[in-house]
Amino acid sequence: MIKTIWLTEHNERLVGGEEQIELWRESGEGYLWVDILSENTRAERDLLLSLDCHPLAVEDAQRERHPPKTETFENQVVTLYRGITHFDEKLNVELVPIALFASEKCLISVHQGKSMSIQQHWNDTSGQLLKQPAVLATRIMHYSIGRFLDAVLTFEERINELEDAMQDNPNDSAMRTLIAYQSRLRKLKRVFNYHERIAHTLLKETPDLFLQTEPDIIHALQDLFDRCERVHSLSTMYYEICGDLIDGYLSLSSHQLNNTMRVLTVITAIFVPLTFIAGIYGMNFDHIPELHWENGYFIVMGLMGLIGAGLLVLFRKLRWL
Repeated sequence: MIKTIWLTEHNERLVGGEEQIELWRESGEGYLWVDILSENTRAERDLLLSLDCHPLAVEDAQRERHPPKTETFENQVVTLYRGITHFDEKLNVELVPIALFASEKCLISVHQGKSMSIQQHWNDTSGQLLKQPAVLATRIMHYSIGRFLDAVLTFEERINELEDAMQDNPNDSAMRTLIAYQSRLRKLKRVFNYHERIAHTLLKETPDLFLQTEPDIIHALQDLFDRCERVHSLSTMYYEICGDLIDGYLSLSSHQLNNTMRVLTVITAIFVPLTFIAGIYGMNFDHIPELHWENGYFIVMGLMGLIGAGLLVLFRKLRWL
């Protein structure tokens, strides 16, 4: 599906479809925003090439798993990143690849699924913002990163609850939950790392096209970088917290297992000599001298009790019990 917004030379905002692209070309005036929801890749490719998009950039935009990046060409700046379509407090996040082609008088957005950030700006974009395609592209990314930030901040309360639960009553259920969260955070951390690098590149190596269309765009790029850096640092921090809680649970489990094994070892050490004595006098030989002792039973039982008590005192002094 292709949608367009054409801001004419008379500041008239026209919303339509693909037919407005040819009208915009013929007039040679005004500003155009083309939004493409990927369906027919062949037709999409032909349209992008007709709008002077670089073939390599078009190929990258149509790949489902291309890593986020930004690249500057002669007449446009291309940015690939991940938008967010849905999230919840358990960090279940649905991502959508988005490509933004910003030129002097045209912005092209290509996405392979529903994009909340594009829809938000599509409905609210003013005429002045349409005259600044580079700024509009930055605002779209800024909104997307803001939704990522909302998702991570929503998770903050959940991680605090888990941290308290692991301290008060650690259990396998909480452990499984932490492992699931750590896996989701690892994926998000990788995405946020890409986004931070994109924002850093745009800020430190700002394309001339951006500076020409809006001299103050540096402030918008700085704000974008700060937001990306914050989201990345928060996701990294929560990832490390989950890892620390998992390590703590494993250490506690290992400590409890060691205590259990120590007690079992002490019990075994006490009963081994007693079992040895009982085994000797339980043999069925005719010539065992002690069998004819009148008080042999009591002597052996007393010896066994003495050995057991002695070992018990020894282990207590060694603080094994």
